[in-house]
Amino acid sequence: MSSTKKLKLEELGRIDVETFKQTEKTPLVVVLDNVRSMHNVGAVFRTADAFLIEKVVLCGITPQPPHREIHKAALGATESVDWVYEKDISEALQNLKKENFKIIGIEQTSNSEIITDYPINKDEKYALVLGNEVDGLSDEALSYYDTFLEIPQLGTKHSLNVSVCGGIVMWEFFKYLK
Repeated sequence: MSSTKKLKLEELGRIDVETFKQTEKTPLVVVLDNVRSMHNVGAVFRTADAFLIEKVVLCGITPQPPHREIHKAALGATESVDWVYEKDISEALQNLKKENFKIIGIEQTSNSEIITDYPINKDEKYALVLGNEVDGLSDEALSYYDTFLEIPQLGTKHSLNVSVCGGIVMWEFFKYLK
C-alpha cells in the first residue's frame, strides 16, 4: 500500500482572484430568491467559485456582501465570483431570459423532474434558482421558469439546506457544461 499524505494549501495549485476573473466560466448563473441565511449565501458563493460559475444574482431579502457572516462561509469567494443584486425576482428572471438563459427552478412542484433525468445541453446557458429556506421559490415568478427540477430524497425529511441543494445542482450541471 502506498503512503498517502494530505496536500498543503501551496500544493493545491489554486488560481488567484485575478486569474479567476480572466478564466472562461461555466455557462451557469445561480439566483438566490429571498434566501435569508448569510451562511447559505456565503456557502453558495464558495461553491460557485469551485465550479467557475459565471455569476450569482441576489434577489429580494437575500443579504449582500460585504458582511462578516457571509465571509465566514465564502472565505473570499465574494471577491472572485461576479454577483449582482436585483430587488425583484421577476425582473431578474426576465433579464436572464433576454440573455438566452434557460430558467431552472429548484423546487418540488406538481410537474418537477428529477434532476438526473433532465437532459443538460452543453450548448445552452442555464440559470439555477434557489428559493427561501421556508417558502421556496417566490409564487409571483413561477411563470418565468422553463422547468423545475428536484433532487431525489428518500428519507424522512422533505427538503435539503439551501447551500447543500445549491452544491448538488451546481455539480450536476458543471459535470455536463465544463
